[in-house]
Amino acid sequence: MFYLLYEHVTSLHQHWPLINLMRYLTVRIFLAMITAGIVAVAMGSRFIRWMRARQGKGQPIREDGPASHLLTKKGTPTMGGLMILAGIAVATILWANPHSAAAWVVFGVTMAYGVLGFIDDYAKVTKQTSAGLTSIQKLIAQFAVAIAAVFVVMYYSPQPAEAPHLSTSLVVPVFKDLMINLGYFYIIFGAVVIVGASNAVNLTDGLDGLAIVPVMIAAGAFALIGYLVGNFVFAKYLIVEFVPGAGEVAVICAAIIGGGMGFLWYNAPPAKIFMGDTGSLALGGGLGAVAVAVKHEIVLAIIGGLFVMEALSVMIQVGYFKLTKKRVFLMAPIHHHFEKLGWAESTVVVRFWIVSAVLAMIGLATLKLR
Repeated sequence: MFYLLYEHVTSLHQHWPLINLMRYLTVRIFLAMITAGIVAVAMGSRFIRWMRARQGKGQPIREDGPASHLLTKKGTPTMGGLMILAGIAVATILWANPHSAAAWVVFGVTMAYGVLGFIDDYAKVTKQTSAGLTSIQKLIAQFAVAIAAVFVVMYYSPQPAEAPHLSTSLVVPVFKDLMINLGYFYIIFGAVVIVGASNAVNLTDGLDGLAIVPVMIAAGAFALIGYLVGNFVFAKYLIVEFVPGAGEVAVICAAIIGGGMGFLWYNAPPAKIFMGDTGSLALGGGLGAVAVAVKHEIVLAIIGGLFVMEALSVMIQVGYFKLTKKRVFLMAPIHHHFEKLGWAESTVVVRFWIVSAVLAMIGLATLKLR
């Protein structure tokens, strides 16, 4: 909104010189983070009281999970992801460039997955079961949104003259100018990236603060990537593919960080509210959409390596059990395995944060390793 004021209302430039700051992406990134954080914190206490009054018994807890969870987490309200999404929505509308297709694709995926997660959370709370929508229902809806998003990125994002097939290509990090043109298959590939990221974050969200901090770390890393690859000078210096308009996704990444900080204020142990699928599906899908928009899908697997590890632990556990009727881990996702080994919840969470930070630095290093 403020970008449009700067762009079209020329009289404001004379009477309110500060509006000229809207042309600077770095300023809007900073303001988006602050705005989202304020919105999330401001909603906090009232929203939690309102949700607690309406959800009654709160989020259902897995009966087969660690016994301590039934004692400490039972009755905690869910759908706290609405706080984060509200912050992201306000910040994006106020500070993002409305002409950026990439920014609106990321925003649209995040909000659409938030709606899907809300429906799932609502079903769990009303039925008082840990199973909401079926896996097939969620996957169909997720893929429908993701395919539409990738299609928009492919056909409505500006393409650089030096790389006319960039929109349908997989850019391989580390190697100079190595792109694999997937053609129309890129629609399926991009959709798998978005859906996979969404569900991986969802699986990670099992302990207080476990998912939100790695999401914020990943969002920070991709905010930097988006800013750099969206700037022709920086992209040329780093020998990475220039992606026109990609810088605007940094505004939404900053909003994710701000909203995440506001939510973490209330989600810090012992959590007063859980983000639920409303938050985890949305944030994971948003990160996947960012990776597609800035053409760093492979780097997402590195920066979001913690989420990949959590998802793989579930797939390995389920697959191995079906074959042998035995388990590889004491419990999946893998954060529960470490709890079963005797690690305190806070120990698991902080150590996973450290792993996430290290992976983010490795992912960012690929920008310079050529």
